[in-house]
Amino acid sequence: MDHIDRKIMDILQQNARAPLKEIADRVFLSSPAVSARIARLEREGVLSGYQARIDAPKVGYTVKAFINLDMDPQRKPEFYPYIESCPHVVECNCVTGDYSMLIEVLFRTTQELDQFINHLQQFGRTHTQIVFSTPVEHRGVPLEPPGEAGT
Repeated sequence: MDHIDRKIMDILQQNARAPLKEIADRVFLSSPAVSARIARLEREGVLSGYQARIDAPKVGYTVKAFINLDMDPQRKPEFYPYIESCPHVVECNCVTGDYSMLIEVLFRTTQELDQFINHLQQFGRTHTQIVFSTPVEHRGVPLEPPGEAGT
């Protein structure tokens, strides 16, 4: 992977619908060359998909929260299928620290969030933080060249 691949991926992270011609112009290659690079990145699994970003509050999801769950590791085989089946779970991460799971959720009301937490507590102790605002939105993977982290 070279700097041109990273630039192409950066462009696609900003706008996955960017036309090939526009990408080609920005990386100083032909459209067929850019297309071949994108196809290779997809084959290698580096580009794993394309999706639309939806403004959650505009479709009624005004409550965003992060739930920490302290769970016995033996419960993971039971927990993983459960959490995958929950449509309000945006992301679930197994983490280090005082809690074993960090779960990001979206709900329409705090009552719905409360009901979800009540169900979640079958797996262990929870600690919930409701988001007031998001000063930095999800912005994709940083694509600086190796050795340039933090610059």
